[in-house]
Amino acid sequence: MTDAAATDARLLEVTNIEVIYNHVILVLKGVSLTVPKGGITALLGANGAGKTTTLKAISNLLRSERGEVTKGAITYRGARVQDLEPSEVVRRGVIQVMEGRHCFAHLTVEENLLTGAFTRRDGRGAVAADLDMVYAYFPRLRERRRSQAGYTSGGEQQMCAIGRALMSRPETILLDEPSMGLAPQLVEQIFDIVRRLNGERGVTFLLAEQNTNVALAYAHHGYILENGRVVMDGPAAALRENPDVREFYLGMSEKGRKSFRDVRSYRRRKRWLS
Repeated sequence: MTDAAATDARLLEVTNIEVIYNHVILVLKGVSLTVPKGGITALLGANGAGKTTTLKAISNLLRSERGEVTKGAITYRGARVQDLEPSEVVRRGVIQVMEGRHCFAHLTVEENLLTGAFTRRDGRGAVAADLDMVYAYFPRLRERRRSQAGYTSGGEQQMCAIGRALMSRPETILLDEPSMGLAPQLVEQIFDIVRRLNGERGVTFLLAEQNTNVALAYAHHGYILENGRVVMDGPAAALRENPDVREFYLGMSEKGRKSFRDVRSYRRRKRWLS
């Protein structure tokens, strides 16, 4: 394998990291994962498993919450990035779309999108071209471009947040809980656009998601987090058929769909944690 191919295969690499909040609370315990260039990688797990913390460790947003990576390494294109300022991580090509959308409510949709180009130095023409590109993927945003973002729907705000990230011309997007609070039809629409951006523009995605069923339908590879540890990973198709994943996360067993109470009870005896 050539050096370039090796770099693409390990575009983003997280190696055995530990994260502590407030110098006391251990949240991530030896998490390792690899994101290849041009792939969609899913980070799966229940609320509190450590998905968001993992993304914030990569984008260097932990310090604002009194968190820090105390062990391990995070590299992008073979270079250590965990000590960089968040703006420098963006310049390297990595940007995070936060959970809960986090649009600037008092700005219009178009003004929100343009804030995503803040770190660019390639001129107004290039920015305008990318704005048209974002509107092509999200035609609803073009219709709502003069509206204050705070008065748009949840789905429109999620589109705005992803579009704003695209305006930085990222190589890799860290997408946190894109389905949260959205109707199933909108969730499918958002994930279809993620797939198109990946296939048509080569954008690499690492997405954290509780909706395991949807995430594994669109991802190429998945990692499952439990209590701050990676407990399983593999190709998305294999995870979808894995009996443990079907039982614990999809609510399915060989006897058919189980009730939520059955799944909760069975989670107490997960074979991978025994």
